Amino acid sequence: MTSHPDAPADRPLGPAGRRGPLAVGERVQLTDPKGRLHTITLDPAATFQTHRGYLRHDEVIGRPEGIVVATTGGVEYLVLRPLLADHVLSMPRGAAVVYPKDAAQIVAMADIFPGARVVEAGVGSGALSMSLLQAVGPTGRLLSVERRADFAEIAQANARAWFGTDHPAWEVVVGDLAEVLPTAVEPGSVDRVVLDMLAPWENLQVAADALAPGGVLIAYVATTTQLSRFVEDAKDSELFTEPRAWETLLRGWHLEGLAVRPDHRMVGHTGFLVTTRRMAPGVTPPLRKRRPAKGAYPVEEEWAEDLGERTVSDKKIRRVRRDQDRAERLREEGTATRPEGDSPTQ
Repeated sequence: MTSHPDAPADRPLGPAGRRGPLAVGERVQLTDPKGRLHTITLDPAATFQTHRGYLRHDEVIGRPEGIVVATTGGVEYLVLRPLLADHVLSMPRGAAVVYPKDAAQIVAMADIFPGARVVEAGVGSGALSMSLLQAVGPTGRLLSVERRADFAEIAQANARAWFGTDHPAWEVVVGDLAEVLPTAVEPGSVDRVVLDMLAPWENLQVAADALAPGGVLIAYVATTTQLSRFVEDAKDSELFTEPRAWETLLRGWHLEGLAVRPDHRMVGHTGFLVTTRRMAPGVTPPLRKRRPAKGAYPVEEEWAEDLGERTVSDKKIRRVRRDQDRAERLREEGTATRPEGDSPTQ
């Protein structure tokens, strides 16, 4: 697995490279008195417009985060750099993103560790990729395989906006996993495989070939049909341990004095996660001791279901890329015009 050239030594990746004053081209998060979040890209010629006045970006540029600024109408906003969880929900996107609650589960339950060798199939807009990159660090390796070149470009631009440069551990390849993986990695050399695709069961064999014994395979699927098909095919392959599946529901709480109660809204079902581990070559897993329910296993034809992939218009892709290019130009201008000695790490 190859990677991009190392990032500049004087600019740490991600949040560590964004310490110090807020600079042109940075994305910042404004929080209004009702707790609503607004993300803007700092541009010295721009203003943040509201129904109660406006705020010039110049009032924020060059100042530290954690300040409070007011619009011309007197409404105050808290200014902070976004966390990764905020960034992935507000960044330009071509495909739907993996929600932070699921990305956190994938990093934890697949045991993504610093220095790990990870393969990801299905990059989308790069939300999960950024969580994986932060987990493996610059000494790890992440090979991401995406079928659509336009999605891959959007994901790389989103990651570049977050890390400040191309991450040294990341390689993005456009193509099908079944064709890319056998030639991209040595057999048994991968620690973790993450599948975010419509039919992950089609890639069980190539994932098993790439994984080291004991390596973790984790799949992210949206429907119960996909969940059942993946689990049963993983069992039938006799290459993996008994799969475990779950979903995560996120419910916030309203906190105001003695009025402490669950929020009325929550982030409910977004997808199912399934984990299983690679058996040693030539070793089959022990037989299940429980008896399956009558009628639990349909005939092959009954598996068939239209899992239709949601299409994303070319117009939306062009708009997303245009916005990303503008943000990158602003960041480059901010770096070029920053006074000497005023680095983002100071």
